[in-house]
Parts: sequence; structure tokens; C-alpha cells
Amino acid sequence: MLEEIAKNGSQTQRELAIDTLKASEQMRGQRRALAEFSGAAFRVAAVGKERIIYDAKNGTSLPGTPVRNEGDGPTSDLAVDEAYDGSGATYDLFQEVYNRNSIDDRGMRMDSTVHYRRGYDNAFWNGEQMVYGDGDEDQPVEDRLFNRFTIAIDIIGHELTHGVTQFEAKLVYSFQPGALNESMSDVFGSLVKQRHLNQEASEADWIIGGGLLTENVNGVGIRSMKEPGTAYDDPVLGKDPQPGHMRDYVSTVSDNGGVHINSGIPNRAFYITAMELGSYAWEKAGQIWYVTLRDKLAANSQFQDCANLTYQTAEDLFGVGSLEQQAVKNGWTEVGIAIGDMPVPPTEPGGGCLESFLRLIGAAPAKR
Repeated sequence: MLEEIAKNGSQTQRELAIDTLKASEQMRGQRRALAEFSGAAFRVAAVGKERIIYDAKNGTSLPGTPVRNEGDGPTSDLAVDEAYDGSGATYDLFQEVYNRNSIDDRGMRMDSTVHYRRGYDNAFWNGEQMVYGDGDEDQPVEDRLFNRFTIAIDIIGHELTHGVTQFEAKLVYSFQPGALNESMSDVFGSLVKQRHLNQEASEADWIIGGGLLTENVNGVGIRSMKEPGTAYDDPVLGKDPQPGHMRDYVSTVSDNGGVHINSGIPNRAFYITAMELGSYAWEKAGQIWYVTLRDKLAANSQFQDCANLTYQTAEDLFGVGSLEQQAVKNGWTEVGIAIGDMPVPPTEPGGGCLESFLRLIGAAPAKR
């Protein structure tokens, strides 16, 4: 989306998008560097849930000034309170449903920073804490594309789940493992929202980032798990590029091998599974996906691995030939992946998408 804005937007929108792309790539580098450390090595909660919300005051120094601690009442700052409530809802899902002790399962304190930079159109788990931009709230009305990134509780759940993946499967952030990494975050981000709203699978909208886009954008969110490729179609943001079936798989070196694009395929597999099982999606479908993420996936797992392993997990949890196992099979079959097939060997990365993009627009030096 940011690349499309940098090509199609106004001068202000282009500059903000490029600035956000640069900053986000630095964040990803830090997340990779911290991937081997235990979360408890950074911040340990004294007992149970502990949250601290910081204010960067539109600067770049992290974590910033503490403005709300665990147990404090609401403030007059919407971003602060949304970050507090969203991280709490995420903690509660993993602790109360999956018996997980915070992000790293060792009591890691949940730190969040709001008001990061100016015009920062992103939210990010940097390997040890959450970071939220204010979107375009300080820009002229006609240039606003994104609202503040704390506005969508599923975005908060999505980013914090990157932390769970960091401490469990450690899915490599490129090509199919990277798309699975993104999909796992969408799955549990959506489940955080559904549980917060007390929605059964059939009642949920399955939109990621609902409310994030302003009225200037023709779209309902940034992704649709139900119908990948339909979340937005806008002159500035472009058209939602996500496929929902392997026949439409996008082979690209952009976006780290299409991690935000091809994640639509496993997203839809989860949606189909959850809809077949009915009731609350976090109970059975979510349990299958969580145990698979925690115990079975490896750093270089492919879509086929995830299909086979969720099928195996469903058998472990609910029995061979169970309705739950059949629902998993149907979910993956619906997106063109047959249970039991051998995984296709991974494609070697062809280069960083951000670096290539910045070279294209003259913002980065060519490799020597």
C-alpha cells in the first residue's frame, strides 16, 4: 500500500509514504536482530498482566515517556487508551484461551509507544515492544488516508502476534514462511477483535484494519480474510493484491517475496475452517492454529507444511476423522492445497523489496 501511495499520491502523501517505508524497514531489521532473545531478557512482568504505555511525543526515541501503567484509569488520549485496551485484550486471548503467559510465554511485560514520529502510517512490533503511528491525523483533510493505528484492535492483536511468532516458530520473514508469519498475525488479530466483540464466526466481518482507512479511501480495511483481494480499490492505494487461491499465487521479490500479498491464501483457509466449525472461532479453529504455531511450524515452513501440520494438530486435539479435522482439510482444499502433498521447495530470496523500490525512485544508492 505504501509503495502505491509513493507512486500515486500527492506530494505530501508520497513523502510520508517513503519516510514510513524507510522507518518500517529499520524496525524489521531490529525485530530480526532480537529474534533469538527471550522476551524475559527484556522486560519481565512482576505478576500476570502488566502494561506500560509510553508517549514518543512525535519523536523517534523509544520507548518515550510513560503515561499509563497497569491498573491506571483511562486518560484523555485516545491512542494511549486504545493501546492499553488492545494489548490487554490480546494478552487475555492468549492467556485465558490458550494458557499462554504473555507474548513470550514467560511473563514478558507488554510495552507500547504511541505518537511515534509525524505522519507515520504504520504500527509495528520491533522485537521487544509495540510502536504506533498517528497516521495522517495532522495532515490537511484532503491528504488523509489513514487514521491513527491504535483505532483498530485487530491491528494491535496482529502486531503483538508477530511477537508470539518470534518466540515460537520464528517464521522467516520472506516468501511463504513470511506470508505464514503475516497470516498468523491476521488470524489472531481477527480473533482478538471477535472475542472483544463477542462475535461468532458467522457474525464477524473478517476484515483486518476496519476503521483504519479515512473517508478519502475507497475501501473497508487493509485485508479481507473472507474474500482476499476485495478490501480496497482506490486510485491512490491501488487495488488489494491478495489472492485467495494457489492458482493466483503471486511470484514476486517485492514485499519480501509477497508476505503481505500471498498471506491471503492461508487467511482464507483459516476463514473456511472457522466457518465450518461455527460458534466462536477462537475456540476450535484458533486452538488448532495456535498449537501448530507453538509446537509444529519451523522457521522455513511452507504453505503445504502448515496445511499438513494443522491437519495433524486437529487429529491430536479432536481425534482422527473428527469434524474439526475435516474442517481443516476443507479449508486448505478450498484454497488449492491438498492435505498430505509434499511441500514445494522454497524459492531463494531475490533481494530486499524496500531497497529495490528506493533505488527505483532515486532514494537509495545502487548496490556495487
